[in-house]
Amino acid sequence: MLQDQFNVSMNHVQAMSILISTFHHGKNPSAIDQRTFARYTERTAFERPLTSGVAYAVRVLHSEREQFENQQGWTIKRMDTFEQSPVQKDDSVAEALEPSPIQEEYAPVIFAQDTVAHVVSLDMLSGTEDRENVLRARASGKGVLTAPFRLLKTNRLGVILTFAVYKTDLPSNAMPSERIQATDGYIGGIFDIESLVEKLLQQLASKQAILVNVYDITNQSHPIIMYGSNVSDDGLEHVSALNFGDPFRKHEMRCRFKQKPPWPWLAITTSIGILVIALLIGYIFHATMNRIAKVEDDCHKMRELTKRAEAVDVAKSQFLATVSHEIRTPMNGVLGMLQMLMDTALDATQQDYVRTAQDSGKALVSLINEVLDQAKIESGKIELEAMPFDMRAIMDEVLALFSGKAHEKGVELAVYVSDGVPEMVIGDPGRFRQIITNLMGNSIKFTKKGHIFLTVHLVEEVMDSMDVETESSSRNTLSGLPVADGSRSWVGFKIFNAEGSSHTPSPSSSDLVNLIVSIEDTGEGIPLEAQPRVFTSFMQVDPSISRKYGGTGIGLSITKCLVGLMNGEIGFVSIPDIGSTFTFTAVFSNGCCNSNDSKPQKQRLKNQSNTMSSTFQGMTALVVDPKPVRAKVSRYQIQRLGIHVELVLDLNQGLSSISNENKAVNMVFVEQEVWDRDSSISALFYKLQEIDSVTKLFLLGNSLSSRTNTATSDFYTVITKPLKASMLSASLQRAMGGNKGNPCNGEHSSLSLRNLLAGRKILIVDDNKVNLIVAAAALKKYGADVVCADSGKKAIKLLKPPHKFDACFMDIQMPEMDGYVILHTFKILVLDYFKFMGNF
Repeated sequence: MLQDQFNVSMNHVQAMSILISTFHHGKNPSAIDQRTFARYTERTAFERPLTSGVAYAVRVLHSEREQFENQQGWTIKRMDTFEQSPVQKDDSVAEALEPSPIQEEYAPVIFAQDTVAHVVSLDMLSGTEDRENVLRARASGKGVLTAPFRLLKTNRLGVILTFAVYKTDLPSNAMPSERIQATDGYIGGIFDIESLVEKLLQQLASKQAILVNVYDITNQSHPIIMYGSNVSDDGLEHVSALNFGDPFRKHEMRCRFKQKPPWPWLAITTSIGILVIALLIGYIFHATMNRIAKVEDDCHKMRELTKRAEAVDVAKSQFLATVSHEIRTPMNGVLGMLQMLMDTALDATQQDYVRTAQDSGKALVSLINEVLDQAKIESGKIELEAMPFDMRAIMDEVLALFSGKAHEKGVELAVYVSDGVPEMVIGDPGRFRQIITNLMGNSIKFTKKGHIFLTVHLVEEVMDSMDVETESSSRNTLSGLPVADGSRSWVGFKIFNAEGSSHTPSPSSSDLVNLIVSIEDTGEGIPLEAQPRVFTSFMQVDPSISRKYGGTGIGLSITKCLVGLMNGEIGFVSIPDIGSTFTFTAVFSNGCCNSNDSKPQKQRLKNQSNTMSSTFQGMTALVVDPKPVRAKVSRYQIQRLGIHVELVLDLNQGLSSISNENKAVNMVFVEQEVWDRDSSISALFYKLQEIDSVTKLFLLGNSLSSRTNTATSDFYTVITKPLKASMLSASLQRAMGGNKGNPCNGEHSSLSLRNLLAGRKILIVDDNKVNLIVAAAALKKYGADVVCADSGKKAIKLLKPPHKFDACFMDIQMPEMDGYVILHTFKILVLDYFKFMGNF
């Protein structure tokens, strides 16, 4: 009860510090004076049952002393002289005390409860106990308690609890120096220990008197008695620790009955207790022996069950691997034969039948992959690779994968990767691509109009701006349609939550890359009642979805697991009939700063990027697009080629930039809808093109059907979106070389591909004859000389040095001798051959 009542009083004293900060320091002029403070504290004294009074001292610097004293109408008095000659009856004696000595700052009391009104004008910093309290309270920001001392006027033993009053704009994690600087004053509560303990004992009146001692045990060797007597007693005592809010000081209360229990009863109860304890020990010992025997038996059974479970797990893994191979082998043959069939002369109906069969086969392979991944996840067998890869190249591959479906639906597809994302990162590119493919696949499946926008940023960038260009305003989206606000999709991420600060990435860490990827679409959205089960395995948002769109409902479950393996989080926000935005984070290593691993692969990826950008280095391009997000995407893709890009909103501004003699513009990219909408300005572009043929004109269209008539195609080149750096590079090279009009030269491309492997001799090893036929046909299509072997033994004979093969494709799982054994045997043959040649 003492502890609870002290906590109540302490909380109310602390609340009064907020009251003073708000209505005294926070208002000009102040809304509190001595009379108001005295009336308020007297009427609320019931909320501080243990305090004898409260007082407030303001912080005054020496430079402010004269002005302060004139304003108050009294002089700041010394506390130490008051302590030597305490006031007993007449409160006005304080006016005759000596002024406080000159010092850097003062803490005069300006408000006080009527019970302690004699302390008004006293400088707390000139008192022995109060000075230490004030200095510790303002530096720590917590309540500070004095050691027990004789209170002024009453001369009874007590303590003072002090809280500092700060400016309202002080941050919660401020340093001690900042707290001292922000201090406005000090609120103190006076506790009369003797009075409060006596009040407590009156509430606990019983048949036997209770003796209570309260100690300050901050110094264990010399405890200070705060209440009671030092008379020792051999009776039973109950010792309780007291917490008065100051961790620096420790207090203790000891209670005992005044009358000792009679010895006969004590002896009887002690004997009975010893007997009961002995019986209990015997019972516990007997039960323990039985329990040990049972546990040993259970452990033996558990080991047997563990061995069986491990055997079943191994058998399951082998079964999955075998089933995977046995299903994929004929499926690859079916898909390969269908592709070969599509290359033959078929009419439109036959082409449609074959394409449908091929799509069904691909869907079956995708289903098999998802089921196998789910099985690996459940058995904990899935592991991530660590290899360097180009993040932007992965995004280009995803664009290429879905661009066909996007064109069919008339949906705009785009990717944007922030400049802060490193060129190369180290991680598992296959699994990262799988995550994005699953999410993009869902978006393209459920989106019939508008756009799908994939963005990649550093987490640090998002934490600084909390905006990844996914505003709900239709004026700032890729297609102009409203979208679900992407910032709400990561609202539950620990990395953005103050409570998850341990997961917060360090911006200064150069070897870790924390990415946040967002996929935004304008599709059907997810019904509100179905959103809680989105990531549940084999669950569709609606039973009719599987019939309408297909799918197993495990893609998002696998995605969430893969994100977790990459030390990331995933979330989404979806609005029915508006769209959905899925966001996930992933942690990779920085491939640019880690120079010890996979140097050849890094150099190869870097050379590929440099080759594309070196051709157009130093050129300037103009992008005409009124939509900021779409223009930003176009600039990102064009800048990847080393081209300087400027953005304008309409054709008029574009003409002004081109006509500027001080500015050389090599190429102009105009959105197709802008070009078609303003035909009069388009005609001026034609005239300008006839005068100055150096500036090349490119139209950016969403689909092949968006091209205009061929009569005007001599003036511009149409580039079909989504934009990719490789496609842009090829289109610009053809246009700069004089090949205008149709951006795709199909005959030339087909001819170059047919001769891609001309003169190359390739060995194919597979025990499945259908796969041999498919692989051979695919390689021969590109001009290769193909030799087939249906067993590992035949392959070893053909590969025995010296041989004339440039490459060998082997199936991993084959009877008698699989691909790994063939590889190992081939290495031995090569080593023996070179040893022989060296000896010769």
